[in-house]
Amino acid sequence: MRPAVEVASVVKRFDEVTALNDVSFTADHGELFGIVGPDGAGKTTLFRILTTLIVPDAGSGSVLGLDVVRDLWQIRSRVGYMPGRFSLYPDLSVIENLEFFASVFGTTVEKGYELIAPVYRQIEPFRDRRADALSGGMKQKLALSCALVHRPDILFLDEPTTGVDAVSRREFWDQLAVLKKSGLTIVVSTPYMDEAIRCDRVALLQAGRILDVDRPAAISERYPLPLLAATGGDRHRMLATLRAFPNAHAVFPFGESLHYTDRRADAEPNAIVAELTAYLHQHGHPDANVRLIAADIEDSFMHLMMEAAPSDIAGAT
Repeated sequence: MRPAVEVASVVKRFDEVTALNDVSFTADHGELFGIVGPDGAGKTTLFRILTTLIVPDAGSGSVLGLDVVRDLWQIRSRVGYMPGRFSLYPDLSVIENLEFFASVFGTTVEKGYELIAPVYRQIEPFRDRRADALSGGMKQKLALSCALVHRPDILFLDEPTTGVDAVSRREFWDQLAVLKKSGLTIVVSTPYMDEAIRCDRVALLQAGRILDVDRPAAISERYPLPLLAATGGDRHRMLATLRAFPNAHAVFPFGESLHYTDRRADAEPNAIVAELTAYLHQHGHPDANVRLIAADIEDSFMHLMMEAAPSDIAGAT
């Protein structure tokens, strides 16, 4: 069986901007696959190609074995798509929006109720409320219900939790896990690394290029250099001090600590801890604490970005 999604050497340009540059990956049936990258990485452009809204300038893509250019009408009837911006009808009520989207696909809310029930039940008490009067989290649930009401074979979600509160974000991903258990294939884009780790596999996308594709844990395990966390007072000055250390490869703020990567891949890690601690103490940080840590997906993404050629870091749409 062919993968649920196949993307091969896709290129998309808008005037002088290359939004996607030789992008290739596959997503399997029943997989929760993540496209992870910051704003401007090319995520929305990629989703618009896969949902047949625009065509690539080069390369090819298929969804459920159907070509995204030649077979657009067959694809459109089998996919659910939730764009990044709220795109439902604000003047219609919750139930009117659902009924409209069901009718577009020649079905009814009743026929799709079993699939949307885990999500829709949470907003069903507000079925007569206008869509523009809903909270951000409720709008999100309505948009997901409308994308699912025709019982699609694959679901595309473009940054579905942007601008949503933390509780609603967590609830949304719990709902995706339930949908995945039902066998639904889900492709979701996100700029949030804490969401990336909930995917089966991810493609890291930056400036229109794929940096890596694998399980989040596998990407993190490939981090090639010693990684340490430093804490202490005056984080801003400590950041400058660490970046001035002769063997510093990279230093970035992460929450309340600074993540320091040493350029010496073969050095004894505990020796680096002792050396860096002494260095900070000698340079005006007597309360500095340094410890070894394991890389997470965000550390790996930052490292892969740094390793990319400067031309690959140019802006993308």
